[in-house]
Amino acid sequence: MSTNYEKNAKILKALSDLNRIKIIDLLSGGEKCACEILESFKFTQPTLSHHMKVLIDCGVVEARKDGIWNLYKLNINNCNRLVLFIMNLVTEKDDCICSEKYDYINNIKRESTDYKETTDCI
Repeated sequence: MSTNYEKNAKILKALSDLNRIKIIDLLSGGEKCACEILESFKFTQPTLSHHMKVLIDCGVVEARKDGIWNLYKLNINNCNRLVLFIMNLVTEKDDCICSEKYDYINNIKRESTDYKETTDCI
């Protein structure tokens, strides 16, 4: 299974904030400047900057400068990848991580043939 657990965990952590979810919802309507986003919230511009930095750092939002304005939009490709990751994560399948010969706690691949197979999911 080739999923990037760490990257997706970082995105999910960023989205665990109620205000950031609302920002994502606002940006789903298209590109917006910081002043347009601020109109929907009761916090200051520095607080918005912090939220935007978190969303940009995890790859969900893209920013660009247009003169003195900061414009923000969703990174649709990364948002779609996250949706697919979550769908794959919660969809019942035969090839879950419990079927691999891998010690996820210690992060090591088991090469030995005497490794006990398990069908119980972690």
